[in-house]
Amino acid sequence: MIAKQTTPLLSPQEVADRLGVSITTLATWRCTKRYPLAYVKVGRLVRYRAGDVEAFEISRLQEVVANDW
Repeated sequence: MIAKQTTPLLSPQEVADRLGVSITTLATWRCTKRYPLAYVKVGRLVRYRAGDVEAFEISRLQEVVANDW
């Protein structure tokens, strides 16, 4: 049985625009595993699940402490 997909898949361009980086940077991150940004690979196509991108953004949040100002 195949589960129905509920999370939309984003292209590398959409993710790059959202994160403010280039497509080349995303490719480098995938190759070097520099950041834990999960992706889906089907043949030569690379896609990102929207939920994984959101989780990545949340994991990269930095808290501001009063002394940081």
